[in-house]
Amino acid sequence: MNTANPPLSWGRQAEAWLDGYGKTSWIAAMVLAFIVFWPLGLAILAYLIWGKKMFGKSCRNSLQRGAMAAQSSGNSAFDAYKADTLRRLEEEQTAFSDFLKRLRDAKDKAEFDAFMEDNRKRRDTGTDTPAPTT
Repeated sequence: MNTANPPLSWGRQAEAWLDGYGKTSWIAAMVLAFIVFWPLGLAILAYLIWGKKMFGKSCRNSLQRGAMAAQSSGNSAFDAYKADTLRRLEEEQTAFSDFLKRLRDAKDKAEFDAFMEDNRKRRDTGTDTPAPTT
């Protein structure tokens, strides 16, 4: 134990103790700290985020999954099937995105045409109050 700076050693001991119980203990400590003294809770939250205690493992796993998707399985038939399926899914995603864009454009055009027709009717009848829209 470091006797020159006891608060620092207490902090390290507390960190090791909380690490031993996992993320749940860190969250409980943070909530308790917010209740007792909110700046301390904020400090623990910052430590969890920037110290990568909260999201470090999950981010690492997602990166590993992405890397595994690009790796070869060793079976050339499966790799060809996987590449073909991924290509097909990307094509379907592009086609669906294009469909949604056409759908939005058609809706916008229909709304604009309805507005112009309503505006034309008001101009022809001479009323300045807009008609209720549904």
